[in-house]
Amino acid sequence: MLKIGDIVMKNPVVLAPMAGVCNSAFRLTVKEFGAGLVCAEMVSDKGIVFKNEKTMNMLYMDEREKPLSLQIFGGEKETLVEAARFVDQNTNADIIDINMGCPVPKITKCDAGAKWLLDPNKIYEMVSAVVDVVEKPVTVKMRMGWDEDHIFAVKNAQAVERAGGKAVALHGRTRVQMYEGKANWDIIREVKQSVNIPIIGNGDVQTPQDAKRMLDETGVDGVMIGRAALGNPWMIYRTVLYLETGKLMDEPSVRKKMDVCILHLDRLIALKNEDIAVREMRKHAAWYLKGVQGNARVRNAINECDTRDQLVTLLNDLVLEVEEKEQAQVI
Repeated sequence: MLKIGDIVMKNPVVLAPMAGVCNSAFRLTVKEFGAGLVCAEMVSDKGIVFKNEKTMNMLYMDEREKPLSLQIFGGEKETLVEAARFVDQNTNADIIDINMGCPVPKITKCDAGAKWLLDPNKIYEMVSAVVDVVEKPVTVKMRMGWDEDHIFAVKNAQAVERAGGKAVALHGRTRVQMYEGKANWDIIREVKQSVNIPIIGNGDVQTPQDAKRMLDETGVDGVMIGRAALGNPWMIYRTVLYLETGKLMDEPSVRKKMDVCILHLDRLIALKNEDIAVREMRKHAAWYLKGVQGNARVRNAINECDTRDQLVTLLNDLVLEVEEKEQAQVI
């Protein structure tokens, strides 16, 4: 059982906080596929402190998403603490997560994200300052290190624990690796053995079997799924089912995939308005179409879509085309 502070998850499967993806529309869709915990995309501490409109909109969550972890990032103690206090008092998030993993230069140049990985003392100082001013449990999402010469994962996780952090989600790659190469599960196991707070493993979990293997090989308390869930919330459901029963569910039909894609689109429209939602949905639709026969032509057409009706028509036409081909093969 995964328990963070006094928040108990119904299973150990966690949706990663992916920037530009994990808004309420996506999180709710994944939640309905059984995720034990969903994590919101990272939000700037300064955006919260200065009440930036776009940032404040990112704090919205639907009650049906709970339990939910809301992630903040920043490089200065004063603004990070102020932002955490605001999230604690003014949102219905269950957990406050601090980002120490984002490898993007525009974030690390501000002494935020993965830049913290170089200094366990700063981690202790920043996390303890946040813990002191909030009621909600505080967690950290981090990478194993900055580069191969600076892997302080054990010290960093111990600093989080000493500071009063309630859990660590650990991605088994360095900042320099970005999303390339192989995730190091050995370091995840080492970190798990070095602290008493829950550790959530992240990196290279692409199938339900990977999730089981990570839990077995590293001893982690939870498993975090990121890119494998893009356009594929079934990955969450199939993983939960496999962990609980050992049964491997078949992949969904094209019709089921497109039905959920349209549901996702409609939630995005309700969240952001049609024009913005359709533009944002282009990348999501491409993920939903992955592996579907004839998807290249449809993906190109989707990139020209400006309205919900145009996008839905393309998806429905593809479903009919695939089903007709399948029917012809049966005959």
